[in-house]
Order: sequence, then structure tokens, then C-alpha cells
Amino acid sequence: MSEADIIARTDTPRTRATLTGDLRRLGVQAGDTVIVHASLSALGWVAGGAVAVVQALQDAVGPQGTLVVPTFTLHLTDPAGWGRRKVPQAWWPTIRAELPAFDPAVTPSRGMGRVAETLRTWPGARRSDQPHSSFAAWGRHAAVITADHPRAFSLGEGSPLARVYDLNGRVLLLGTEVNTSLHLAEVRAGHRPTVPFSGPVLEDGERRWVTFDEADYHEQAFPPVKAAFEATGAVTRGPVGSATAKLMSQRALVDFATQWWRDDMQEQG
Repeated sequence: MSEADIIARTDTPRTRATLTGDLRRLGVQAGDTVIVHASLSALGWVAGGAVAVVQALQDAVGPQGTLVVPTFTLHLTDPAGWGRRKVPQAWWPTIRAELPAFDPAVTPSRGMGRVAETLRTWPGARRSDQPHSSFAAWGRHAAVITADHPRAFSLGEGSPLARVYDLNGRVLLLGTEVNTSLHLAEVRAGHRPTVPFSGPVLEDGERRWVTFDEADYHEQAFPPVKAAFEATGAVTRGPVGSATAKLMSQRALVDFATQWWRDDMQEQG
């Protein structure tokens, strides 16, 4: 969406203060641990852009709160599995040999949005050391959430998603339906098969190509689970800027989805 389109659909400029007020009215509280998925364009025209959005989120959770965002780097994988970004097969050996190794300090996220990328580079933010499915966090529990992120089954046990679950955190969707916490439920339910994943990492200061087990995550299976969870009344909806926002307990969502998929597998035999 162009900036002209965003201006045209915004009645008044959004600001750090107005967004903070909207988040408070939605139910975000001081001290909350919140995993955030945000579409900047959906919020309307914001004075200060992504920086103002991050500041508003920080104001809403306060100095005792924690913000978490996905900072995925799925472009640092084997080009044989790139799908929509497919490149000629003749290029594959060169790409495998030359892709820069993942470095949590410098490797930018891709496709995660400007709010997530802004939080990743925020002073004091931490980032997990997982070559494809890293998360960045800012605030009180940032170090705990991002520490010891396993390579294998990167969105399951031991992941930042599981640490947010342990902390009884919440999920905040700002103008988007993306909800990575459901991947934790996929792993816990045993809902998806195991596939090999590979990519370049730094080990002892040297670039190495590694392969590890991963769940074959399947976001196309999410819509009916999301709809059923919302039907229970467990999701709070409200405006944040120009966006429709949703706030929910991550633990309640993951538990619901885990049981949903376990029941589904039993029904299928």
C-alpha cells in the first residue's frame, strides 16, 4: 500500500500517544509479556512510523513488560526448497556456498514487517540464535525468552514461543492474522511430519552448512482453529489506529489448538 493510500484512509494522524491509548483500551497492561504481529500500513498514517509504534508498545507494557517479535530469515535455507522465490537449479551450488551465515547481531529479518525489524535493532533488544526462526525481545524477560533457542523443531519446546507460554504471555495482532504461536501447538500435537532443514551458521567463528530436523509447519491449517478459538469469546477485538487489533492469552490459544489437532488426528484414525 502506498503512502498516499494510507493517508487517504486515515482520518487523523496516529501518534505514539494515541496508539498507546488504543492499546490500553484494548487491554494491554503494564508488565505484560506480549508477542506482537503488526502491519504498519494497517495502523494508518503514523507520525514517526515504526519507531512510534514500538515506542507506543513499550509505553503500554512499561519497564516491567516484555515485547517479542518474530525475526525469521527463511532466505538462509537450501534454495532447493524456496518455492515462491525459486531460482534456477544451476544456481544452487553457488548459493549454498556463498550465502552469508546467520548472525543474530547483523542478519536482517525478511518478510516480518517494519515494526518487527525496528524492535530487532532497538537498543537493549535481544535476539535468539536460530538460523531460520529467530525471535527478538525487548524488556524484562528478553534474555530468558531468547536464550538457548534450539535449531531442531525451532518453534516447539525450548523456543521463544514456549518461553512466552511459560510466562503466561499474550498475543497481540495489529491489522494482521499472522499468529506464529500456533506453530507451538502444531509441535505439541504431533500434527506435522518431520522434514530436514539446512542452512549456513557460524560455529567457532567459522561458516558451516548444517542440517537439522524441523516440523513441516502448515499455516494453511490455521483458519478453522482460529475461528473456533475466537468463537469461545477468548479474543478481545478493538481498534488500534486504523487497524482491527486482537488480544488473547497465548497459553489459552496454544492449549486450545493443541487439543483441537489431537482430536482431529484421533477422528482420522
